[in-house]
Amino acid sequence: MFRKYLVLISVAVIAAMLFVACGAPSPAAAPAEEPAAEEAAPAEEAAPAEEATPAEEAAPAEEAAGEVVTLNFLSSPPGPEGEFTKQQVEQWNAENPDIQVNFINGPQSATERYGLYLQTFQAQSADIDLMQIDVIWPGDLAEHLVDLNEYGAADVVGSHFPAIVENNTVDGALVGLPWFTDGGLLYYRTDLLDKYGYEGPPTTWAELTEMAQTIQDGEREEGNQDFWGFVWQGKAYEGLTCDALEWIYSSGGGSIISPDKTITIDNEAAAAALDMAAGWVGTISPPGVTGFQEEESRAVWQGGNAAFMRNWPYAYSLGQDEESAIAGLFDVTSLPGAEAGQSAATLGGWQLAVSKYSPNPEAAAKFALWIGSEEQQKARALNISLLPTIPALYEDAEIAEVVPFMPNLLPVFTNAVARPSTASAPQYNEVSTTFFSNVSDVLTGKQSGEDAVINISLELEDMTGFATE
Repeated sequence: MFRKYLVLISVAVIAAMLFVACGAPSPAAAPAEEPAAEEAAPAEEAAPAEEATPAEEAAPAEEAAGEVVTLNFLSSPPGPEGEFTKQQVEQWNAENPDIQVNFINGPQSATERYGLYLQTFQAQSADIDLMQIDVIWPGDLAEHLVDLNEYGAADVVGSHFPAIVENNTVDGALVGLPWFTDGGLLYYRTDLLDKYGYEGPPTTWAELTEMAQTIQDGEREEGNQDFWGFVWQGKAYEGLTCDALEWIYSSGGGSIISPDKTITIDNEAAAAALDMAAGWVGTISPPGVTGFQEEESRAVWQGGNAAFMRNWPYAYSLGQDEESAIAGLFDVTSLPGAEAGQSAATLGGWQLAVSKYSPNPEAAAKFALWIGSEEQQKARALNISLLPTIPALYEDAEIAEVVPFMPNLLPVFTNAVARPSTASAPQYNEVSTTFFSNVSDVLTGKQSGEDAVINISLELEDMTGFATE
């Protein structure tokens, strides 16, 4: 998988060099529904990515007067976000003929994308100039990224959420420009709650379980055998870490590893939360939910076949599309907790980063500052309901009209729980893999919640050397 992406990126580089050498005008951007990676030439024609010259040994392309600088931007996976990001890239290319950006779809799975970045950096490949990185990666990837403060970001980061800027700052260097933020939300069908006599969405997990079962039973009795009560992300990947951390933290089970580097996962509340979720599989959630990522969950939900869904804010505008089966029939709220008011949302979001192996860091940073600007963040909020990292946009009247739930989400971030990426850096990826692999075993009936929290704790002790609470 990773080598495939590296080869495709290499092809993009070669193609760009040929256009520049021939003095041809910038090629017309491909339609949004056709990912740039699919237009690449056969892999055998590409120079291997590992042979690319590191940036510090290459002559900066931006110093050559009159030449077009070409950047490779590894960004969103195929889907609505990827399509809109590609449209923004096309806008940039039309307005900036001297700096052209090749948009490349990244892998759908965050875990796979992280592995791709590591392989690229280990090769010191110049094939990727800038990339989209998860909120949990700045600490792990910092040594391979430029300090964006040196390229103009210092003048604008003051307008972003301070907590995100702090998260993206490693040893004084801003290695990620905040782009959009995220938090887990509960989506619910307002029409079905009314139909079955519920006055509002659930505030506890027990209420959600009962309501989901009642609505599911009723809809199936009326003939919809494909209907489910609750869909979420149960595949063994980073998304499961997010979901499971919400179940555990909102049940009083801690955050896996505390900020003071103490392992906290081995407790009764955490074990009970995992057993609770396992009880959903095959009852109020499809058996296949253990293979669901975000888009699989959304497909069931947006097709009108679920009463509740846990997902990120991006699904809101898609659900309200005129072709959606549930347009105008749902709303969003904070996730439930073991007790009312004990809600927790895993903090998510993505940043823009520039590889230190890029031969064109100044041009790459210029593009990053543009696509991460207030104007472009507003466009993403309006079109694909991605949450801005600029607080002022939550007071924007146009956003409030088009995406009415967005101004009300600041409390969600106030109660958000961060994954233990800072405490466990540079081993967070291994920590998360240990966690979601054991959680997956609970969901698939291979072990109990009690066994899982014990195993996770022991594995993390060996991995990190941290003490257990």
